[in-house]
Amino acid sequence: MTWMKRILLFVALNLLVITTVGLILHFFNVQPYISAYGLNHKSLLIFCFVWGMVGSTISLLLSRKMAKWMLRVQLVSNQDQLYQTVARLSKVAGLPATPQVGIFHSKSPNAFATGPTKRRSLVAVSDALLDKMPPDQVEAVIAHELAHIKNGDMVTMTLLQGVVNAFVMFFARIAAFALNSALSRGNSRRSNNFGWTYYLTVMFFEVLFMALGSLIICGYSRFREYRADAGGAQFAGKGKMIAALQNLERMHIEEKEQKLAAFMIASPKKHSLLRRLYSTHPPLEKRIARLQELRSYEFATNN
Repeated sequence: MTWMKRILLFVALNLLVITTVGLILHFFNVQPYISAYGLNHKSLLIFCFVWGMVGSTISLLLSRKMAKWMLRVQLVSNQDQLYQTVARLSKVAGLPATPQVGIFHSKSPNAFATGPTKRRSLVAVSDALLDKMPPDQVEAVIAHELAHIKNGDMVTMTLLQGVVNAFVMFFARIAAFALNSALSRGNSRRSNNFGWTYYLTVMFFEVLFMALGSLIICGYSRFREYRADAGGAQFAGKGKMIAALQNLERMHIEEKEQKLAAFMIASPKKHSLLRRLYSTHPPLEKRIARLQELRSYEFATNN
């Protein structure tokens, strides 16, 4: 039944996005961006911006519920030791509220943080992480995830993804319009009646431009991982953070389970050049080296 839930969720989200976009475009009276007179760049930009931002924003607003539903996260009570650890580190991090805390089943030791705001966030760890890592290293992993929340990484990534989506749609349609206009010169077809060839061309350019835009998204994602490692070291201790990453590095030599969430802490040990460019996480050995190089950082806990 899990695959049925995912299909239903996918359909429901797309219907919600389509309905929301339609209402926004109608409210602002956005005119069609292709007419008999050519391409209306202003209407096209508004159209693409609305489409690009609405999907990302809705996903962010529903991220906590979606994560709990899709990964079957079981929330723990505020009396649980795991919750107490998150609550204590949340105070160290200066968060306005303790996130929801949960456990999900996975063969791989992992953790993630998600949520639309710092007050409405979720930190979840896998049962394998609790089983295979000592408490002090679990604490460091949790501190890393809290650093993501502290830094507002979920919101920043949503905005970045939305802007990239908007520009991909915008430039793909401009390129497709220009190409189809050039190909249709000398025949009787009007510029607003390209038919299926125009939409196929749009799809081609969207794939091409999204591949380029993803380099920006992945590059920023790797940057935020380094920053979250530094935050985890500050909140839990540099030695604990390094030890946790070293332990993950050892375990991931044999474990290659595919990660399911964008904010998972673990990442593969080695990457090819292409995988490095499109990876959301830097190699663990580079993250460890970056932490070891930090000399003037003021850590919250001395080890």
